[in-house]
Order: sequence, then structure tokens, then C-alpha cells
Amino acid sequence: MPDFDLVIRGGAIHDGLGGRAFEGDIAVTAGRIAAIGKVAGTGAEEIDARGKVVAPGFIDIHTHYDGQATWENRMAPSSNHGVTSVVMGNCGVGFAPCRPGQREMLIELMEGVEDIPELVMTEGLPWNWETFPQYLDALDQRRLDLDVAAQLPHSALRVYVMGERGARREAPTSADLARMRALTTEAVRAGALGVSTSRNMLHRTKAGALAPSLHSEEDELLALAGGLRDAGIGVYQIIADIVGDAASEFALMRRLAEAAERPLSFSLLQMPTGDPDAWRNYLRGLDKANAEGVAIRAQVYPRPVGMLYGLDLSFHPFSLHPSFRPLLDLPLAEKVKAMRDPMLRAQLLSETPRDSNPVSVKTVNAFRFAYLMGDPPNYEPDPADQIQNQAALRNLTPHEYAYDLLLRDEGRAILFLPGANYRDGNLDAAREMVAHPHTVLGLGDGGAHYGMICDASFPTFYLQTWVRDACGARKTDLAGAIAALSSQPARAVGLNDRGQLSVGYRADINVIDLDRLRLHAPSVVYDLPAGGRRLSQGADGYAVTIKSGEVTYRDGQHTGALPGGLVRGAQPAPERPVPI
Repeated sequence: MPDFDLVIRGGAIHDGLGGRAFEGDIAVTAGRIAAIGKVAGTGAEEIDARGKVVAPGFIDIHTHYDGQATWENRMAPSSNHGVTSVVMGNCGVGFAPCRPGQREMLIELMEGVEDIPELVMTEGLPWNWETFPQYLDALDQRRLDLDVAAQLPHSALRVYVMGERGARREAPTSADLARMRALTTEAVRAGALGVSTSRNMLHRTKAGALAPSLHSEEDELLALAGGLRDAGIGVYQIIADIVGDAASEFALMRRLAEAAERPLSFSLLQMPTGDPDAWRNYLRGLDKANAEGVAIRAQVYPRPVGMLYGLDLSFHPFSLHPSFRPLLDLPLAEKVKAMRDPMLRAQLLSETPRDSNPVSVKTVNAFRFAYLMGDPPNYEPDPADQIQNQAALRNLTPHEYAYDLLLRDEGRAILFLPGANYRDGNLDAAREMVAHPHTVLGLGDGGAHYGMICDASFPTFYLQTWVRDACGARKTDLAGAIAALSSQPARAVGLNDRGQLSVGYRADINVIDLDRLRLHAPSVVYDLPAGGRRLSQGADGYAVTIKSGEVTYRDGQHTGALPGGLVRGAQPAPERPVPI
């Protein structure tokens, strides 16, 4: 009779807290870590981890699996990169609460803000909820390959309370504010991890209308904070106004954190334009606030937050040109065939993009700053390789050069536009932000931007590029990197039962062959509801991923196990954890 459900033997164990690695075994019983060190007993299953890194499962606190978790069991691409727990409902957008007559409105918003095709949501969402607690109950019935925690999204809440007035961004009445506050408290007490909102002017419907939460006055944001304070639990997540003054934006967030008496986190990026020192001003604000006892953290990203262009993706240099409109819904092979016609080429090259959404037009026009993405992908490219620079070397216009690039590999070529966190050809700002004591890794955005962005792969990039392959001052310590991917994000949102390898903690574990770790280039798959398209990005080197004591992935392949599900709110640490 085996002594344990699972024993991992002989790996280099990293506790997830930044401690030095040591060689040993880990035993698992009933989804929890039962023993660490030299384990004499046997396991019903045993894993040979000799020569490999054994680390906690990774945690991404910024995703958008709100819809995907209702129609699918695998939260790819996050779960393909060692992630075992995610937080969704970020940026103030989601699908609950929602009255039946408001569903189309939320779908339009998610289509624009998070690039999820309308047909995918129409076909995939079961809508077996109205209130946020009912949404959590629906999620509680789902079996997944990782754990999900949900946040209450401000835009959905605003429309639920105010109806069309909320969608039109009209000012709320005192009764509206009181209702939002009460529903925030209700949601958090039912198991929401917190509440989220957005002040980002880029957050619009596909047609260009601003998200309902934008331009909300401080009294409305304080109503959400009051709901958290009334509940006595939860976190406040916010996307600041990326073009606003850093000092005033941070001052607002500090007032919200103080009013809520709860932790607040916000997305922090080095923007490619505007004030080059804004991100440092935010870091200075973090230092002062935390020194004075106000718990605020910035969510940061270890590579560029950019976007991808391609003939099979949401945008490319000609996607908004009038003559390309008839090709939009054609299969890729037919698009390629049509674009090889010299007459169509000449016509497309003579046109300019047209769309009701100014953000979409700006996105398309920015292609000249993009790069041809190779395999393996390079997320810190040389500026000399920009499309506009390579076109000039060939005496071509950027459009002419990009046209030929898009037809490579039978139309499967992808162009990468590094946006935030990339300036002067380097990621120095990202490195400084990640190293700050009051920041936490996140912003993977899994479950969203299906045809534009594939950033949920950042754990693999971080370990491969910053840890294993970097040299000198650019190199990151492995133990510290694992802590940044596990215990630090877990503590930031109150998931205190995971993120470290200690007795009594949840048995979420990665066994990684660091020498073999390799991030593949993104590719397009058609596996969403209604045959919808999304970007996928694989990796080598994850020998085993374990969720709650069950092996979910072996060498990147799903085992069929679905031990994950909804996490209701903050989770306490084990009563008497035994440190490694």
C-alpha cells in the first residue's frame, strides 16, 4: 500500500520564497504537500526529477478567462507555461452581473477591449447567471486544468445598476452609488477576489465607444472602495489613465486604497510615447505610500506589451483598407491567393485605413515600427530590423515591404510590434520595474486578445531569457525569479495557501528541465466556439505540471486531468505550515 498519492524524487527544490535550492523529495497526499526532504515512503505515482528544477506552480494575477472558463476546460495558453492559478475579471470588464437585455452590450465591450470575437462569445457563453454570486456558482460547477479566481468588473456593474445611462457614461445618482457599493460588498462576500476598474482611454468597443467605467468621477470609484471596506476583504485593481499625469493618477489611487482600507494594484508600463519618466514617478509614489502603510503594488511585465500583425490575425497593415474588406472572412489560403494578384496589390498600396474606431486606425498605422517575428521569437529586437528601416534599405515603402512579408510561409508570417516596456531597443525599464520591491509580475492577459496578443507565455520567457540565457548585470537569480512567479503574486491577492513548497500548502508544482526550456513562436489555431481563431504559443521544458496533486501536463501535453476550479476569495495559509 503506497504511503502517499505522489512522490517527486531528487529534484532541485526551490521553495518559491527565494531560498537556496536543495536536492530532495516532495510527497503529496490529498492535494497537499505532506513531506519535503528525504521521503522514505512510497507514492502511488513517482516522478524522477533528478537534474530538474522543482518549483511551485506559477500564478498570473492579470487574465481575462471570464468567458473561456465557462465554455472550456483548459485555460490555454496560461496552463501551457506552468501556470496553475489565475485571477480574471481585470480591467473593469467581464460578464457579470448582467441582466438578459444587457448581454449584447457586454459582448460588444469585450469584443473591443479584449479582442474576443462576438460569435465566439455568442456561441460559447451559457449565460446561466445574472448576479455576480450566480456567476460564481456557475463557475463552481466547472472542472478546469487550473484554479481561477474572479473579480467584480466595474463596467458590468455600472451597466447592471444604471442600464443605458451607465453605458452612456452618465453620472450616477446617490442611489446608484449606494447600489454599486452594496453589490461590491455582496460580490466579495460571495467569493470575488476584489473589484476592478479602468481609466484607460484605449478601452473601447469595436466601434470605438468608450468603456462604461471611463470618466467615472471619484465618488463612483470611492463607492467601490467603500464596498471593499464594508466587506473587510478583497483587493482593488485598476488600469490608470496611461496618458494622464502620473502624480495625479497615483494620488487618486492612493485615496482609493486609503478609503477601501484594502490593498490596491495597478498596471504599470513604460509607454512608448509621452512622458519618458512617468513610470519612475509611479515607482516613487509606491515607495512613499508603502512606507506610510498604504498597501499599493504595481503589476509589471518582463517583456514588451506589444501586438502581433498577420493575415490571419485581427490587424495587419491592410486590414482596414477598403479593398481588403471583401477578403476579411476568407480562409487564409484564399486571402494569400487574392493578394498575389498584382492589380489588388497596387490597389491596396494606394489606399489608407478607414474605421470608426480611431484606436484601430492608429494600431494599423503603427505597423512600420514592427519586426518580422522569427522562431524562436525575439522580444528585444534590434531597431535596425524595424520594417521601416529594412524597407528603406531596399528602396521600398514600409507598405511595400510589409506586403511581401505578410505573404511569407503561405501567409502565416507574423509581425511583432513591441509597444510598452521597449524603448531605444532595450528592456531596461522593464528590468528596473520588475526589480522594485513593490511590484509584482502579471499582465499575461490570457483569455483575451485572441487575434492580437499572446502574452500569457511570460513565465517561460522570463526563465529562459532573464535567468538561463542572460549574462552579467542582466542575469536574474533563479530562486528570485521563481518567487516572482509564485509566492509574490499569490500574497499580493491573498491566495496564501499556494505559491510556495512547504508542508500543508496546496500541491501546485512544476518540474522543469531548465536546459531544454524553449519558447516557440505564436501560431494560429481554430479551437474556440463556432470555430473561432486564437493565438497559441507552446513551450518545451515543462516536464511535469501538477495541480492540487494531480499531473495535468507531461512534456507540454495535457493528461486529461481537471483538478482545478473556482477559488472563492482570499485563502488562508495552512494553520501550522512547516517551512522547508
